[in-house]
Amino acid sequence: MDAFSAITGFLGGGLIYLVPFVLVLTVVVFVHESGHFWMGRLFGTRIETFSIGFGRSLASWTDRKGTVWKIGWLPVGGYVKFWGDEDATSLPDSERLARIAEDPNAAQSFHFKPLWQKSLIVVAGPLANFVFAIAVYVLLFMVMGITIVSPLVGDVRKGSPAETAGIHSGDLIVSVDHTPVDDFGAIERIVMPSGGSPLDVGLRRGEADLTVTVTPERMETTDLLGRKQYEYRLGIGSSPDAPRRHEQLGFGDALSKATGQIAFVVTSTIKFIGRLITGNEDPRKLSGPVGIGETAGKLAQIDMMLLIELAALLSISIGLVNLFPIPMLDGGHLLFYGIEAVRRRPMGERSQEYALRIGLALVLSLMLFATWNDLMRIFWS
Repeated sequence: MDAFSAITGFLGGGLIYLVPFVLVLTVVVFVHESGHFWMGRLFGTRIETFSIGFGRSLASWTDRKGTVWKIGWLPVGGYVKFWGDEDATSLPDSERLARIAEDPNAAQSFHFKPLWQKSLIVVAGPLANFVFAIAVYVLLFMVMGITIVSPLVGDVRKGSPAETAGIHSGDLIVSVDHTPVDDFGAIERIVMPSGGSPLDVGLRRGEADLTVTVTPERMETTDLLGRKQYEYRLGIGSSPDAPRRHEQLGFGDALSKATGQIAFVVTSTIKFIGRLITGNEDPRKLSGPVGIGETAGKLAQIDMMLLIELAALLSISIGLVNLFPIPMLDGGHLLFYGIEAVRRRPMGERSQEYALRIGLALVLSLMLFATWNDLMRIFWS
C-alpha cells in the first residue's frame, strides 16, 4: 500500500475509527476518574470538577454538592479537580491553600487530608480500572463462554525453534515453562512475553513423557486485523484433529479466569517494558492513540464483543501505566507521598513543580513517539 492510498483511506474512514475510539476511551477514562471521585467523596473531600476530556467545555452541569461535571472537546483523558488544586495535575495551589486553611471547612480539602486517605484516593483510579476489566471479562466468559482447543501439535515450521528442539507433529504439549497447559492458546500466552528466553516444554508422545528446551524466536505474524507484526513463537500450529470444546463458565470459574487474564496482561506489559529498557525489544511496537483508534474502528466492524474486550484491555493498560512512579501520573503522586512519609514533611513546592515538568515531558515524548510509530505503520508499511 502506497502512502497516498493509506492516508486517503484512513482519513476517508475517519468516523469509522473515531466513534469507537472515543466511545471506548470515554468509558475507560470515566471509570478511572470515578475511582478518584468516589473514594474522595467517601472521605468527605470537596470536589470542584469532574471532567471527561480536556479543553473548552462542550457540556457541563453542577450537582447538588457543587461539583461541576463537564465534557471537554479533546477526548484523550480526564481529571478530577479537588478543592485547593492549582490545575488538573492536582498540584497544590499554595496561595489558595493558605486561604483555605482559615476556612472552617478546610478539612474537606484533599491537601489537608491524612496521608493514608490521600494515597487511597489516588490509588482508587487505577484500582477502578482493574475492577472494571475483571467485571467485563467475567461477563464475557459467563455469557459467551470459552473454546478450549487441545494443545496437539499440527504443523512444525521448517527450521523453527520447535523443529530444532525435536518437537514433532502429533505431540501433545502438556506444559510450557513448568506451567501446565490444556489449551493451545495458553502456549502463546506464555511464549510471546518470554523475550526469547529458553523454555522447558513438556510433551506426551504416544505413551512417553519427555521434556525439551526450546528458545522462541521472533517471527512475522498477522493479527486479526491483517496487520503484520513480530512476536516470539515456537513455530508450531494447532492440529486440525485437536479435540475442542466450548464451555459456559459459572461465576467462580469466570472470576478466576478473569483475574488470570489481568495477571497475564500486567506481567506481559512489565516484561515488555523491561526488554525495552534493556534494548532487547523493538520500540516500534509501542502504539499510541492513533493505533488504538484504528484498532477500535476495525474491531467494531468485525464484532462488537471484540470492541468490549478492547475496552477491558485498555482499562488494564491505563490502570497499570498510571501506577508507574512518574510525576504527572498517579504513581508519581504516590511516590511523593512515600517521600513525605519518610521525611515527615511534604516535598518542596519547587521540587514538585520541577518533577511534574519532567514527568510531563516524559509522558508527552512517549506519546509523540508512539503516535509516530502508528503513523509510520499505517501510512508507510
